[in-house]
Amino acid sequence: MPETKITAIYDNPLDPAAFESAYESEQLEAARRIPGHIRLEASKVWPKEDGSPTPAYRMIDLYFTDYDAASAAVQTPEAGAFFEALGRLSTGGVRVLFSEIETTAG
Repeated sequence: MPETKITAIYDNPLDPAAFESAYESEQLEAARRIPGHIRLEASKVWPKEDGSPTPAYRMIDLYFTDYDAASAAVQTPEAGAFFEALGRLSTGGVRVLFSEIETTAG
């Protein structure tokens, strides 16, 4: 079975400063505690040069060995804490995706 990743795509928050003040300690730390992930990537979208809103603000990708491992992980109390923080901090909206990894670099 191919690797699976869970991606949280955070839309632009209503108050970026408030989001940033809680992001590392509440959201990213909660993501790190989700059991079973084999890799975690966090990214911030570059601002547009013309100052217009970006299509997204931040992303977190959690990689798992397969779909079953990802599905089991989201049923844990640690994932519950992550999703609670996600709902509370994502004042501009959020999307969560499960994706099959089709190719990797190398």
